[in-house]
Amino acid sequence: MINLTDLDPTGSGLIGSLTEGLTEGLTEGLTEAMPIKAIPIKLANPLYYPAAVLLAAVILIGGVRVLRLSAWLMLPVAGAIATLGAAALRAREPDFLNLGNPVLEQELLQVQAQARGLAERAEVLRVEATRRLLTEMHQVELLGAVQYACDRTQELPSKIARLAQRLQGTDSLLSMVELEQQLVIVESQIQTSTGAAQQSHQQLADSLRRNIELARQGQDARQAQVISLSTQILDAAGVLQSLQNKLCTADLTNAKDTGELQLLSEDFKELQKNVDVLVMR
Repeated sequence: MINLTDLDPTGSGLIGSLTEGLTEGLTEGLTEAMPIKAIPIKLANPLYYPAAVLLAAVILIGGVRVLRLSAWLMLPVAGAIATLGAAALRAREPDFLNLGNPVLEQELLQVQAQARGLAERAEVLRVEATRRLLTEMHQVELLGAVQYACDRTQELPSKIARLAQRLQGTDSLLSMVELEQQLVIVESQIQTSTGAAQQSHQQLADSLRRNIELARQGQDARQAQVISLSTQILDAAGVLQSLQNKLCTADLTNAKDTGELQLLSEDFKELQKNVDVLVMR
């Protein structure tokens, strides 16, 4: 049975000991992760840091099941631990942007936001496609194509984050060799595509040639490359919106409508190839 003194957070009972231990542990972790000069602490969404959520869950269950404490008491404690833990883990991560070019940093932040928005819209499309196409056995191939495209889109924010890391530092200027490798890939895609997909590949090839010329002149081609990436993401967002609109209105028993859906999904996949080229190592 728990005494009333155990519930005093300032005393030497269970809550007091728990509070003191958590405070010391989190303070030590935050101090190690962020020197005092790094204050103010930047809060982070705990859902992006599973370790912080797991720690909070363990403490919540331990407090309620083992120590027999009130859930009303432990819930805010667990919430605080998850939030502070996420902040500590985020502080251990390197700065997302350290490019030595404010304009480039702003462009890359915008691209990152575009990528997250596209990933969210792709998830909406996946749900809608599954709802409409799953019951149509003759549309399994189309459903698979749409789901695959959505899966690839979900990976885009993490790819942009890796690109940002590559662009950091004084030795991060894009080399002509890297740009020329990208151009070779895109030119091969031009030869194997038709219609709107071929046009998008051609536009990217033209952008890469301009970026190669910048690099040849000794200029920083990173900003032009990021702008090219932004253009491709915006184009992909437009095709994705068209695909979603068509999916909502299409007669799935009509060959013309299903054919248009298939073409849109192919166009979307080709634009994803362009994005992959720009973020490739």
